[in-house]
Amino acid sequence: MIKLMELEWRKLERKKVIGELIIYWAILTFLPTFFLKVVFADLPTADFNQSYSNAMALMLPIQMGFVMFGASLINHVFIEEYKNKTIALSFGYPISRKRLVTAKAMFIVSAVFICTVISFALAGIATYALDRALGVIAGEPSLADIAVYAFRAIIHSLVVALSSLIPLFCFGLWRRAVVPTVIFAVAIIQLPTLLNLIQISVNPDAMYATLCLLGLVSAYLSVLTVNTLGDL
Repeated sequence: MIKLMELEWRKLERKKVIGELIIYWAILTFLPTFFLKVVFADLPTADFNQSYSNAMALMLPIQMGFVMFGASLINHVFIEEYKNKTIALSFGYPISRKRLVTAKAMFIVSAVFICTVISFALAGIATYALDRALGVIAGEPSLADIAVYAFRAIIHSLVVALSSLIPLFCFGLWRRAVVPTVIFAVAIIQLPTLLNLIQISVNPDAMYATLCLLGLVSAYLSVLTVNTLGDL
């Protein structure tokens, strides 16, 4: 399975994917400080800058932006191969289609997870460094704050990675459509905001658990039906 995942990496347009990744890292690394310094600076109801523990409540959801990177990988790994008809060549390997789709999905999850963990680290370091220069957060981070951030970064990265698979079945394998995949990824990122707009209160942990479950279901359906969806 590892070799199949490595094959997916070698087949990618790596310069293009790495370029996208750098853009995501650049934006999400400095976005927490931008929100703390500019967006929420004059809002009395926003208390994210009162302490580092409060700031984490802002920094964690921001990294959901990597769901978009997952949508991009679905496009590269699945949709483009279907449109270029190179998927038929892959399905011609002496390996079952279900195993190939499993490897592709695992590659996407692994890539998004690793990149999101790195993004969390970059965002944490940048936020602390900019706070030292600009004074955007009250107080200093404690060892407990750092430990909680590291733990939640790992858990949240897994949430992001699994959530990125939600569009896989409907728009990656079945419809094979890039734009709906991207739109659906944006909807996932904006889900908390959308729920607030329609005044639905949902426990964040329950919401993230549901997103993970939907991602797993999407991956399962993709593996289950790949033999019946055709190559074209």
